Amino acid sequence: MAQSVLGHQELGWTDWAKSAIVLGLASLIIVPFILYLVYPPSVKSSPDAPKLSREKLEKMGPWTKNKMIMAATLVLTIGFWVFGGILNVDTMTVAILGLLVLLITGVVTWKECLGEGIAWDTLTWFAALIAIADYLNKYGLISWFSQTVVQFVGGLGLLWKLSFGILVMLYFYSYYFFSSGATHIGAMFTAFLLVASALGTSPLIGVMVLAFLSNLMGELAHYRIGSAPVFYGANYVPLAQWWDYSFLIFIVNIIIWLGIIGAWWKFIGLW
Repeated sequence: MAQSVLGHQELGWTDWAKSAIVLGLASLIIVPFILYLVYPPSVKSSPDAPKLSREKLEKMGPWTKNKMIMAATLVLTIGFWVFGGILNVDTMTVAILGLLVLLITGVVTWKECLGEGIAWDTLTWFAALIAIADYLNKYGLISWFSQTVVQFVGGLGLLWKLSFGILVMLYFYSYYFFSSGATHIGAMFTAFLLVASALGTSPLIGVMVLAFLSNLMGELAHYRIGSAPVFYGANYVPLAQWWDYSFLIFIVNIIIWLGIIGAWWKFIGLW
């Protein structure tokens, strides 16, 4: 979807990493610290954890041929993802290559792949959602929506940075009206990116910021991303508190990502 707006400009793994690393590290440090202050854990010390970890590792036994192949495949795929732009290797090709290595060597069987029902379900529905987004664009709904937002935000007579800030908030909060991240991204990402470009935002900056937020939005509720229901299902955090702290962390992350982003991108020459 980003490529449809950026045209021939490629975005590799290193581009994403360089653009987000400082912001991500800041979140990684600040967010757990704030949660520790506002919702401290009931157990703050677990001296038996290292012992239990060693016992589990002993039960797993020594390195085997399959384990070595798995580790080597992991290094291979990550390496190609990192340097794929330089080597002119597509990320999808790398993913298929990694799977083929595991299948050919017998580390993973096709029957085991077929048994991953959740993965197949995600793949099928995500493809359908992307197709729906394409047809929404084809029949003019996204262009109509884009023009409406352009007229509204553009009519405010603001600088592109302020206009883009409003778009970012609209994109972020509209997430509450969708049942999943894939649905929201499929329906809204391209539309908001086109709107941002029409209002003077660099397409590259628009792609980066909206993509970052598409991940951060998973914090808003307990059903937004695949990992959230697992954590919520452990029943450690009541629903009301979950929503309260989700909104708090949203504010923290917005301050981190939109507050630091300008200085960092200016430093690396992206801004």
